[in-house]
Amino acid sequence: QVQLVESGGGLVQAGGSLRLSCAASGRTFGIYAMGWFRQAPGKDREFVSTISGSGRTTYVADPMKGRFTISRDNAKNTVYLQMNSLKPEDTAVYICAARQSVVAITTPRQYDYWGQGTQVTVSS
Repeated sequence: QVQLVESGGGLVQAGGSLRLSCAASGRTFGIYAMGWFRQAPGKDREFVSTISGSGRTTYVADPMKGRFTISRDNAKNTVYLQMNSLKPEDTAVYICAARQSVVAITTPRQYDYWGQGTQVTVSS
């Protein structure tokens, strides 16, 4: 019953920044753990970041640590992914996911709802 819609993707130069948004439907956004994953052509889906329902706990995958930051605004039913110092290898479709959970979740199989994704392309 949760609909997720990503936005904010686009084309950016290497070293630049983008902020992705994921807007969720429903009245109980604050009790859902949220995650970001990415998938490049010919590659497996890769964990990017996750945040607990309260926003107090976050995890960022090692390749993106120090460059990406996840946050959420429960009043707006929205989770964000701030991406700085982007590299060409960050090029992928970025996908938002949700699961009702007290804790943050890093494993794709545990998520119940998925968005359609937004394309991020980083040029050299």
